[in-house]
Amino acid sequence: MAYDGYACLRVRVEDGVATVTIDHPPINLFDVPLITEMDRVGRELEADAAVRVVVLQSANPEFFIAHADVAMIEQLPRDVREKPTAPHGFHRMVDRFRTMPKATIGKIEGRARGGGSELLLSLDMRFGALGRAIVSQPEVALGILPGGSGTQRLPRLIGRARALEVILGCEDFPADLAERYGYLNRALPADALGPFVDRLARRIASFPAEAIAFAKRSVDAAELPTEAGLVEEAHWFNQALGTAAAQERMRRFLALGGQTRDVELDLEATLAALARRG
Repeated sequence: MAYDGYACLRVRVEDGVATVTIDHPPINLFDVPLITEMDRVGRELEADAAVRVVVLQSANPEFFIAHADVAMIEQLPRDVREKPTAPHGFHRMVDRFRTMPKATIGKIEGRARGGGSELLLSLDMRFGALGRAIVSQPEVALGILPGGSGTQRLPRLIGRARALEVILGCEDFPADLAERYGYLNRALPADALGPFVDRLARRIASFPAEAIAFAKRSVDAAELPTEAGLVEEAHWFNQALGTAAAQERMRRFLALGGQTRDVELDLEATLAALARRG
């Protein structure tokens, strides 16, 4: 698939990894043009069978995404009293990165506030640069609240009390503290962040596409009551087991000496050998 015609984004696909670079000077403001293109690229990535992993990053070392355009928010209707019956467009746009059958990863080297943080919260994983990455939800200080999924994603990720600290305190969270809270998966030295994310993305992309997709569906079922979640896990396990890729990889694993002492002592090498052959 050709990812052409973007003004705010650059997209490169290599070895099953789509790297989406946000390049919307001066501060990567989440305005109408960037929201429109992020929605479009999400739809295209979701449909691209060649992509197994998506990495979002920024061309600007100071800003991943500054926040949503406040001037745009000011123009939203102010007299809506009825409760919506479905999530709105921004909700659906960011949630697509959570539900698409690909692994989605955020690489953060600058500030990700407001809507930028909410986009990251919808990704499967987030990694930040120590001394550079900052995440926050400053909306309450402006008299509003995180309306792009932040009040729902943060409590699920870091717990109610810490989510309220982030949302009501409106303070910047540096990478090391964000990692301790679970806001980020890991905080790494700035020079180690890129190599780490690249290695992880390529490793995941070397695994069967169906297994990645089914594993995501099963993990998402953890929000259900335990018994219902276990039923979902059994269902997705059965679906994965029936794929040609699973049958081939398990057969090759045993042929390569899987379940023998020597192989199990260095299982990484055998898993790498499986990946090299498809």
